[in-house]
Amino acid sequence: MSYGYRPPQAPHRRASQRTYQVRRLVALAVVLIFGYAAYSGVAALFGSDSTGAAAPITPSTHTVLNDGVTPTTLPPTTTTQPPVKERTVPTPENPAEVLILGDSDAGAFGPYLNTLLDQTGIATTKLDYKTSSGLSRPDFFDWPAHMGEVVPQENPDIVVVTFGGNDAQGLRNLDKTWAVDHEPASGVDDADWKAEYGKRVGAVMDYLTEGNRTLVWVGIPNAESESTTARMAVQDGVVRAEAAKRKDKVHFVDTWARFAGRNGGYAEFVIDPRDQEGKDVRADDGFHLNTTGAEILALDIAEVVKADLRDRGATNI
Repeated sequence: MSYGYRPPQAPHRRASQRTYQVRRLVALAVVLIFGYAAYSGVAALFGSDSTGAAAPITPSTHTVLNDGVTPTTLPPTTTTQPPVKERTVPTPENPAEVLILGDSDAGAFGPYLNTLLDQTGIATTKLDYKTSSGLSRPDFFDWPAHMGEVVPQENPDIVVVTFGGNDAQGLRNLDKTWAVDHEPASGVDDADWKAEYGKRVGAVMDYLTEGNRTLVWVGIPNAESESTTARMAVQDGVVRAEAAKRKDKVHFVDTWARFAGRNGGYAEFVIDPRDQEGKDVRADDGFHLNTTGAEILALDIAEVVKADLRDRGATNI
């Protein structure tokens, strides 16, 4: 039956009062349905802070797969294991593909890392990051599941990954139950936290090195706050230990040492290797890196990636 259809009425016969009331209710329902549809259309058109995802950057040698504004939910796939990637000599015609994954720190150093690798002429980059995410809260953003989608799709030669200050907290499960209900360095024995977080980090490392891939794991810096630094130190120690177990496959970038002072503590200013001048490298929150700091970190990461390109047979880089 199409909208607006009315059964034929007998001639000269008036409908009952009950029939009129039913018709009025039906008409009101139709108006409400169309009104809600119009409102939803406008909301979808203009978006909102809580649900609207920004459009991706136009693909080039540097593509942002996820801009970090909203969690990414990809359609299910039958393939979650990364295919084996043949190790070939990177050339301009067959460049090495680099995939950058992680939280907002990846979004900070990623663009400049792309610039540095573009200069080699034999590498392309794609950036996929989610602000405030990590491995501690899969109930907020499930990185292992997301990696199981994006890595087989992109099939990179080299993966650069980082998870920062969002992970030094209690560890949740996917169903929001607690795996470990205390944060590290909180006065409670950290053995269970280290074991669980190490299991999560190790699983990610194993997954990202499957299929003949190189993994570059970027560590975290210390913080101005002593309590935050204490939590970060536990997290950093776990990651270093897991990387050491896989030293033939995982290259660890020591961000802590790069941005520490001469006494090993917090440093707001460090030497920029590009011009040998001391520069402010920290954001106002006393932990994150500002643009200059992110670019200095990208320089360190680029050197590790370039070394891998040379291991693959590239020359003149």
